[in-house]
Amino acid sequence: MLCVKGHNNSDDAKFCNLCGTSEFQAGTSNGVAASGSLNGLAIASMVLGIVWIYWIGSILALVFGYVSRRQIKKTGQKGEGFALAGIVLGWVGVGILVLVIILAIAAASNQTTNFN
Repeated sequence: MLCVKGHNNSDDAKFCNLCGTSEFQAGTSNGVAASGSLNGLAIASMVLGIVWIYWIGSILALVFGYVSRRQIKKTGQKGEGFALAGIVLGWVGVGILVLVIILAIAAASNQTTNFN
């Protein structure tokens, strides 16, 4: 099997015999997912970032996006763009939520001052 730097190792190697890394290329015989597979959390992150679902979706999009990016880097799966889109959309949703809260507080304080 090949380490992430491309060095050849035995199929049962735990560490690369040349560079010492414990990370091996996806699709090799160390049990890591094949590099052609698409990370499901990355897709879920993007979908939740689009849907929002009362801003709970935005928070879940952030969580799933960051977790899937870590998994993608470790396993070599595909879906980095989906994960990044989910993260960006999640932060947009959180930003809009903060703006709505600020506007609601400002409107509520404005109403109380009009009655005095």
